[in-house]
Amino acid sequence: MPDLIHKSLLELRDALAVGEVSAEDAVSACLTHIAATEPQLNALISVQGEQALAQARAMDAQGPDASQPLWGVPLTVKDILCTKGVTTTCASKILEDFVPFYDATAVQGLKKAGAIIIAKANMDEFAMGSSTENSAFKTTANPWDLSKVPGGSSGGSAASVAARQCFGTLGTDTGGSIRQPASFCGCVGLKPTYGRVSRYGCVAYASSLDQISPLGRSVRDVAALLQAIAGFDPKDSTSVDRPVPDYAAAIEAKSDLTGLRIGLPEEYWGEGLDTEVASACRLAVDKAAGLGATIVPVTLPNTKYAIATYYIVAMAEASSNLARFDGVRYGLRDKDADELIEMYTSSRSKGFGDEVQRRIMLGTYVLSAGYYDAYYRKAAQVRRLVRQDFLDAFAKCDVIAGPASPITAWGIGEISNDPLKMYLLDIFTISLNLAGLPGMSLPVGLGADSGMPVGLQLLGPAFAEAELLATAGVLEAACPPLPEPTGL
Repeated sequence: MPDLIHKSLLELRDALAVGEVSAEDAVSACLTHIAATEPQLNALISVQGEQALAQARAMDAQGPDASQPLWGVPLTVKDILCTKGVTTTCASKILEDFVPFYDATAVQGLKKAGAIIIAKANMDEFAMGSSTENSAFKTTANPWDLSKVPGGSSGGSAASVAARQCFGTLGTDTGGSIRQPASFCGCVGLKPTYGRVSRYGCVAYASSLDQISPLGRSVRDVAALLQAIAGFDPKDSTSVDRPVPDYAAAIEAKSDLTGLRIGLPEEYWGEGLDTEVASACRLAVDKAAGLGATIVPVTLPNTKYAIATYYIVAMAEASSNLARFDGVRYGLRDKDADELIEMYTSSRSKGFGDEVQRRIMLGTYVLSAGYYDAYYRKAAQVRRLVRQDFLDAFAKCDVIAGPASPITAWGIGEISNDPLKMYLLDIFTISLNLAGLPGMSLPVGLGADSGMPVGLQLLGPAFAEAELLATAGVLEAACPPLPEPTGL
């Protein structure tokens, strides 16, 4: 059923529920399309084809289950999420053969909702990167133009959804790693409030910043995925125990933006923003105003310190988290080493890629005696100021809007040898992670010059996911839908 892959997640879900198509039909359609596109796209690290088909046949034998809102829907998940009995590599040689004995809580949520996990998506190694060029195994291409990057670190997840290899996916967002690739690939990606989705079973990069996040082809698809994974988890000490709203109902209840105050931070709309990105995003904001929203100026004055603050915090936490990969307990071990220190050094040198080693070394440096106060402590103090900027802005507006990225997708290899330039391109996304607040990227058009997707970023107060989704749902209906990717 070749046309099946072009349905949205909700369209497929409804067709499955009434028996119009079978779970095996859905999985087979995805696997066939993966076989046709994956040699060009390189979006997936592993495909669990036979396992997924067996699960689909077993589900078909029992029939649709109305209590499972994602019954029979084929999904992928980023290869940083633990999956029972299936390798979880984090796109790193050091975990190339690691097979977890449990599922991440978010993966459990998908399975409980009836979803079928068909593949693990490629990523930047240990989620460290903005282009999915740092994977130890392959470089993922953008389905709109195979010569360009899909963004990162969840680039494989975004590319797999945009290319119609699956109907939705989970990634992670540490500094924009779901919103930026969603923008580059023309998808909808939502980073929830820190604590809204359990991080249990997500291999940690920066524990105070990481957040498991859904990505789909439409706002309603993303709402359905978030509904399945949100909620309190006693296995995660940072999980917040508060009720989960009905996200679909919130979207359906909002037909216009009357009374909504949208803040435009001057720091996100000025110098460094490409003209084609500014034009597409400004047009979307104008549509919001036409739908009844009030546009108000706001300021986030500590944005200029956000990149330095973020990378100090993230690299320090990476240094601490990745210390566990030492060749002793699990992962790659250099068996030719004669002494313990040699084994540590050799295993980590062979197992970690250049970007991961760079961040570990910088993180170790800023945590070292004599430098902790000058760097890490100061970054922690500035982080509070960044959060306060958002709190002050949300006293004047309900939602903040701005570009998800200052540029559209760049060419593969174009800036991979200039890590500092790539770090600077995270300027519009990283502040939100420092503040622990929710945000999402919504496709609002194609760049006039590049022809590549442009994403508008919507940011909200803590636990305002329902309001963000509802606002995005209205805007999505007002903006012309993107065509299917043209690069495949």
